[in-house]
Amino acid sequence: MTKHVSPDEHRKTFRAEILAGLTAPRKTCNSKWLYDDVGSHLFEAITELDAYYPTRTELAILKRNAAKYRRLPGARGTMVELGSGSSRKTDLLLNAFQDLSVYMPIDISANHLKASAERVRRAYPSLAVIPVAADFTQPFGKLPLLPELPVLVFFPGSTIGNFEKDAAIGLLRQIRDAMPEATMIVGVDRPKAESVLLEAYDDPAGITAAFNMNLLQRINRELEADFDLASFAHQAIWNAGESRIEMHLKSLKAQTVTVAGEHIAFADSETIHTENSHKYSEKALSEIAGESGWRVLDVDTDPDGLFSVNTLQAN
Repeated sequence: MTKHVSPDEHRKTFRAEILAGLTAPRKTCNSKWLYDDVGSHLFEAITELDAYYPTRTELAILKRNAAKYRRLPGARGTMVELGSGSSRKTDLLLNAFQDLSVYMPIDISANHLKASAERVRRAYPSLAVIPVAADFTQPFGKLPLLPELPVLVFFPGSTIGNFEKDAAIGLLRQIRDAMPEATMIVGVDRPKAESVLLEAYDDPAGITAAFNMNLLQRINRELEADFDLASFAHQAIWNAGESRIEMHLKSLKAQTVTVAGEHIAFADSETIHTENSHKYSEKALSEIAGESGWRVLDVDTDPDGLFSVNTLQAN
């Protein structure tokens, strides 16, 4: 079994990474910390919004091509899902993969993972469900894989876009190292009109803002901080040079916040950079796949070219 994140380890890592990010010259936070229990539920709400096209578009691509994915070797072995997110996407593949033996979701949010795994067990009683509570952005360690079963990695939701290019290459490389003969289905968001992107990440209903602001509430809860939420605002920015949407939490005034006993000064309009969402062209994805030891076997997209689902093979 891979190393699990114990509650104590999780708290220590959270404290260390949050303080390191807030005391850096440009304040940052790893986007994985947006996904506590509250954040995970808020993100599921985001996926239902009309403005947020990625989930429904990816789901339509998966549905249209499920019969083709069923022919991949891992569809008859073990499916490893990185980030146990939308049950709709998971169920779509589990329903299509009738000969699948093992489903192994990996997620940093232990409670969310437990609930997801229990739901799958009830829905698919003949399927072996092995949840792994771990941070898949870190080295995997030894996963409880059966060597005789081929592996299919399911990495949906354009999560690969949350990583800087070098980090994305490193993540894909460590997935390949942990599962050296695997095939992977990975969802990728594509570049498109700035207006479409900004509305998707700063929706009129304010759900994305609540998702981003929940990070401050989490820091208040878990690190005895005193962020005044009324003094910060959600901000989404299109960075054309990096082909990414950036999410920030913007300080609305000069202020000092206490976090785990440390005093953190904010200038007026200074931000905490909380998330990136890179938009990859087909060429750009092929380049990072090649640099990390994968090759692109197939690309499926929607009629409008908004999103793509890519099939990769480990070299």
